[in-house]
Amino acid sequence: MTTTDTQNTHPFRVANFRAYWAARLTMTLAQYAMLLIIGWQTYNLARDAGMSVGEASGQLALIGLLQFVPLFLLTPFTGLAADRFHRRNLGRAMVLMQLLCAGTLALFTWNYAIGLPVLYTVAVFLGIARAFAGPAFSALAPNLVPKAILPNAIALSSIAWQVGMIVGPAVGGVLYEVAPFLPYAIAAVLFACSIIALSFIGEVPRGSPRSTDKPLRQIREGLVYVVRNKMVLGAITLDLFAVFLAGATALFPVYARDILQVGASGLSQLAMAPAIGAALTALWFSFSPLKNNVGPKMLGAVAIFGCATVVFGLSTSMPLSLAMLFIVGAADMFSVYIRQSLIQLHTPDDKRGRVSAVSLMTISASNEFGDFFSGSLAFLIGPVAAVVAGGAGAIVTVAAWTGLFPVLRTTRTFDPPEELQDNTPTDPTTEAAKKGA
Repeated sequence: MTTTDTQNTHPFRVANFRAYWAARLTMTLAQYAMLLIIGWQTYNLARDAGMSVGEASGQLALIGLLQFVPLFLLTPFTGLAADRFHRRNLGRAMVLMQLLCAGTLALFTWNYAIGLPVLYTVAVFLGIARAFAGPAFSALAPNLVPKAILPNAIALSSIAWQVGMIVGPAVGGVLYEVAPFLPYAIAAVLFACSIIALSFIGEVPRGSPRSTDKPLRQIREGLVYVVRNKMVLGAITLDLFAVFLAGATALFPVYARDILQVGASGLSQLAMAPAIGAALTALWFSFSPLKNNVGPKMLGAVAIFGCATVVFGLSTSMPLSLAMLFIVGAADMFSVYIRQSLIQLHTPDDKRGRVSAVSLMTISASNEFGDFFSGSLAFLIGPVAAVVAGGAGAIVTVAAWTGLFPVLRTTRTFDPPEELQDNTPTDPTTEAAKKGA
């Protein structure tokens, strides 16, 4: 172990990582405050216009679809952009676009001019911004810390995300009750803080691009790597299908208004519950990283995620619903921690942007497109049946992936193959590690 490695035993000792963590936290706070209110306004506008519960659920489905389509179409190019351009600068540009979206919604809401067309339009631009920001942020993190503490850094990065998911909806729900435009105004301020924090990240060492191929061939190279690496492919697609089927978050406005009847404050609690479970799990891993039987534990966590979703779907009790959502969040974070660590450590740095883009596309497919699926299914069979069926589908997915990807159930540690162990600039001798404290 080198001297630098000894000094940087925790990611927060690295100045660049501290700035990155602050940037991700403030961006996520703003995002989830916005997304909660966008869903709440969409559902209420639809219901107040005389739509039924099912028809209004369909409007939530459309919001998810409008965010997913840009990301799906742009994914090959967003990953290439993260590998070819400065990831910090790309991140700043995309956070700026989200700031403009927040400002637009604040202005329309302030003037009592907010309507479904405005919300749909902003959803598209948010999808574009998140499509480019996701790979840039994901691929940037491994460049900032020594590889020996990368799993800790991934856990801390997840904490920033989960804290944003906890506080963002809470702030959004409370501020909306004070004044409907306030959540968007505060989101704009937080996006500005994220841009400032990104500006404090110094020069970031990166692996030298090995490919001199044309852009389209490089895009294909990234996709081929994902398909051929069964570890990466299995981990990415497990999340895709499990969360796609069991995504209940899009239907929170339905549960808050028409099933549990808890209003906007209850909506905030529903959004916070899974994030609290996830944040506590990530916090635990940041101090006590998982080391053994990582593959089987990831599969078990996804199965628990599905079971808790089924119980939530059937619940008409607010305390029981919150408890199940807490378990949903904790189980999801458990699997996210393992999955992201495996993907990052099993991918060479010169392909991380493209692989991160593929991973982001599957996450968005399981989230935004999953919202479309859940909303559409709720329109057809009702919200309760849709959530229960989705949770059962996640359990079936675990059983199927256990057989289709044996490497997932046999993986015991995070250690990458020998050919990748020296193939990353996150070595303790890099400049980023030297900027510790």
